[in-house]
Amino acid sequence: MNDTSMRPLRLGTRRSKLAMAQSGQVAEAVRQLTGRPVELVEITTYGDVSRESLAQIGGTGVFVSALRDALLAGEIDFAVHSLKDLPTAQPDELALAAIPPREDPCDVLIARDGLTFQELPAGARIGTGSPRRMAQLNAWARELGKEIETVPIRGNIDTRIGFVAKGELDAVVLAAAGLSRIGRSAEVTQFLETDAVLPAPGQGALAIECAMTNAPLAATLAELDDPYTRAAVTAERSLLAALEAGCSAPVGALADLLADGQIVTEMRLRGVVGTTDGKTLVQLSTTGPVPSSSEEAVAMGRELAAAMLDKGAAGLMGERAL
Repeated sequence: MNDTSMRPLRLGTRRSKLAMAQSGQVAEAVRQLTGRPVELVEITTYGDVSRESLAQIGGTGVFVSALRDALLAGEIDFAVHSLKDLPTAQPDELALAAIPPREDPCDVLIARDGLTFQELPAGARIGTGSPRRMAQLNAWARELGKEIETVPIRGNIDTRIGFVAKGELDAVVLAAAGLSRIGRSAEVTQFLETDAVLPAPGQGALAIECAMTNAPLAATLAELDDPYTRAAVTAERSLLAALEAGCSAPVGALADLLADGQIVTEMRLRGVVGTTDGKTLVQLSTTGPVPSSSEEAVAMGRELAAAMLDKGAAGLMGERAL
């Protein structure tokens, strides 16, 4: 008996509650698709054990490389990542087999006493580990005529919300998608408009990866792919790559699909880069036909990045990788 058709598929995942929740959802979809059992294989990544800030340990890839190593070593059959954690360069040996439909990409505020950002007092302490969020929150506060203090934090969702519950911070900013996936959206005090705070490129989307050599599995997983989500996040990540910025850089991007009635006709790509104090932001957008290929989506991101660099974006990103 060397029939592998009923051997459980091994899905590699990080150990955090959020990673386990989103991997569990993908595992269920793959079970229904293939009729095969799927088992979760928990893998600890460097980003999970290091207590340093993401910017210090390199940001991009710290949650991903251990999962990719396990894929290449044949210890797991496929892996699920939060797309915003993936480095923009895709390794030749690995297929980005599917990007399922995206959850809400926006950021949310969880504040004491149910306050909104506009209601927070001057000098409010807002926790986030993201330079992108810091830049936009500080700029927004300045527009409202007040100063806030952005406090760098790390930790899982429970830890971050705990800072507010214990009174150590007035508010924290998190991704809407993560809270939704672990069933804690009820604690959100405000969904932040993307006009005020653009999310990280790829935020709210998942990436399902397998080895290039496993063509049958890649073809099966591809059935979970959402072409609109893929076009949007490809444009966003192309913008990030063209700015030569990693996921710890203060870059926000969002591609949204504009519908005329029921028919999606155009895609708008917005990008922002800024200094963490929010004093200088470069914000631009472009709108065009929905990309019909990966190349078109990449081109859209590159064009907007070039326009942002013309407006001085390069000087706002701190250290650039050479």
